[in-house]
Amino acid sequence: MGTLLHYAPAILAAFLGSLVEFVEVLTIVLAVGVTRGWRPALTGLVAGTLVLTLLVAIFGPAIQLVPIRSLQLVVGILLLLFGLRWLRKAILRSAGVISLHDEDAAFARETGALRVQSVTANGLDWLGFATSFKATLLEGLEVVFIVVAVGATGGALVPATFGAFIAGILALAAGFVLRKPLSRVPENALKFAVGLLLSSFGMFWVGEGAGYEWPGKDWSIIGLCAILLLVSFIAVRLARDNQERARKLERTLDAAKV
Repeated sequence: MGTLLHYAPAILAAFLGSLVEFVEVLTIVLAVGVTRGWRPALTGLVAGTLVLTLLVAIFGPAIQLVPIRSLQLVVGILLLLFGLRWLRKAILRSAGVISLHDEDAAFARETGALRVQSVTANGLDWLGFATSFKATLLEGLEVVFIVVAVGATGGALVPATFGAFIAGILALAAGFVLRKPLSRVPENALKFAVGLLLSSFGMFWVGEGAGYEWPGKDWSIIGLCAILLLVSFIAVRLARDNQERARKLERTLDAAKV
């Protein structure tokens, strides 16, 4: 039980972060399948997965050669920047400053763009293949980064990989059974949670890499999450109030013009 609790944050962060990326891959692959055919969609998906596997097999062992303190510091900074980017967007979406991400709308845009191009009559449809391949490779690289960042520096690479694997199986199974985008997945809530977790891991590893002894060791990650959650809620409230004041000012100016 102690081991499970020790690895739980890494598993959860990898699972949630990977689930968001896999949903985006699934949306594009399904759009290709519906408009261009399932052969180029699935071929691109498989090819992208194979390239990712090859990259991990080649460069993965090199991580072990980097001194742990340097690895913690570099990965911590990157993870903090990556997590804060997701957290910022989630805060702005929660406050209504920017619109929520809509997988149905993304699916409609992808299918509309793909239908404009003519379908190849013979052989492999290279447009469909390239679209599916690019989505798989680019989003897959983000999954690999998340897994390595939350797992490699804390000796939890296998548990983090397991979390990402479960997310991939869940997203792909649901997508191909439903044959539609997973629009009911609360993506902004997921990105909020992932932003909190990745930012917390980033702060933790930056401190570790700088030689700071965190009170409670790994348990301090939970404390960092709680602090970031409180700050995020305050940021949402402030952004929402600013948005409301801006709307009131706009209505006042419109009334004055009339």
